[in-house]
Amino acid sequence: MKTNTRMIRINDEIQRELANIIRSEVKDPRIGSLTSVIRVETTSDLKYCKVYVSVLGNEEEKASVMKGLKNAGGFMRHLLAERVNLRNTPELIFKLDDSVEYSVRMNQLINEISKNSGSGDEGNE
Repeated sequence: MKTNTRMIRINDEIQRELANIIRSEVKDPRIGSLTSVIRVETTSDLKYCKVYVSVLGNEEEKASVMKGLKNAGGFMRHLLAERVNLRNTPELIFKLDDSVEYSVRMNQLINEISKNSGSGDEGNE
């Protein structure tokens, strides 16, 4: 996808507004406070918008949150149309993003390795 400054600004604005909508407007009990909008990718014709969300919890909670987001998608799109001045309001497609959990896990593994190699070096001296 070609990214120009206009699309970057639109993506940033949509991301900011969706984060606010999810945090304060959506009353679905499935969508918890540990749901974050990581990034947004809007097509150049403004028809579709992929919304990457991060959910902290187990697989069952993640599935429940994703189902809740899909059900509330029309409501969120309506609020987005009121708040962001675009000719077309894109259809929201929610995707689960596990990159935050992946990076936390990798950090834990790196810390384990550095602890183990640190204790092994001291024994060799």
